[in-house]
Amino acid sequence: MGPDLGIDPGAVAKLAPDIVLASLTVPGHEQVVEGLRQEGLEVLAPEPTRLDHVYDDILSIARALGVEQRGHDLVRRMRESMTRAEVIEPPPRILVEWWPKPVIAPGRESWVTDLIELAGGQNPLGSEPVKSRPLETRELAVFDPDAIVISWCGVPSNKYRPDVVLDREGCESMRAVSRNQVYCVPEAFLGRPGPRLVEGLQKLKTVVSECRRDHLDDAGRR
Repeated sequence: MGPDLGIDPGAVAKLAPDIVLASLTVPGHEQVVEGLRQEGLEVLAPEPTRLDHVYDDILSIARALGVEQRGHDLVRRMRESMTRAEVIEPPPRILVEWWPKPVIAPGRESWVTDLIELAGGQNPLGSEPVKSRPLETRELAVFDPDAIVISWCGVPSNKYRPDVVLDREGCESMRAVSRNQVYCVPEAFLGRPGPRLVEGLQKLKTVVSECRRDHLDDAGRR
């Protein structure tokens, strides 16, 4: 059908699908969705920003596919699995990287912020009303996160390179860098708004737990 941002709407139409599932969470997909609709196709293209929106979209998709009860069952299982960790003040600051050059990180309008908070952490950009935005090196130094999570979009997780973060010029004194608190979590667990966010939350809980242990070790040495 073509690459992700260059889908051939005519080729899709020839398949005569009952419905096309797409997404508006990736910049540039607006044109893809519009082209599909111009072919007269029924397109369902969610654009969730918060975790509750993900649940709503699962129900919408299940309803459109005629399996609404399965959607309700899935959402129920997800909610039961998305337990909130105990928050210990101050919560560790967890920065998730969508991209390394420039560093792009999620803001308040991202389900990742909800996941970080459920894990007992804090997103340094969590108060900014954006889906995500680029960060300059000086901003990273000011945020000084306790941990950095690599979840680079479109990159296989076995190609993630913590050394890119650890060797980043101007970030040597950052807490996450100096303490080697850099973690790799596949995009499938954090960057895609679906059931595998449950696994992403578990990964973030591990990150928060290790940040707390590091803090306790420091306190013990003092």
